[in-house]
Amino acid sequence: MKREVIPVQIRGILPANSGAALFLGNDDKVFVIQVESGMAQVIGMFLRDAPKERPLTHDLMGHVFKGFGITVERVVITELKGTTYFARLILKEENELGKKIVELDARPSDCLAIATFHKAPMYVSTELFEQVEDMSELLDKMNEKSGEESAE
Repeated sequence: MKREVIPVQIRGILPANSGAALFLGNDDKVFVIQVESGMAQVIGMFLRDAPKERPLTHDLMGHVFKGFGITVERVVITELKGTTYFARLILKEENELGKKIVELDARPSDCLAIATFHKAPMYVSTELFEQVEDMSELLDKMNEKSGEESAE
């Protein structure tokens, strides 16, 4: 059975007491995934295409993928069990022997970092998207507040 998915993007990152809140969604809805602060910094760097002195782990993985002719097809945030989100990383290897698709279980934060590095599409399962609380209003208020602070 093919699971229906909805395209999403990273809409914002907010430092929090125990890590960071990663706002993920589209024009209809935004939800939050809590991530480690270091992972939020990495994702932010990839979003800004910020230069780094040395390759980070996700850079290294990207270079290994490239060396073996592997592309990141997409990532999918699949479900929420308790307070833990689950995700899948879908990779494609294509060479003279043919094409192979590999789907891996991975932390959503790793999937989102890899997708951001590779500029690959991000999705959330329709079932999960309908389940999560809409945080669009909070994100809008944060953006308004940061706009006011930069205007001062």
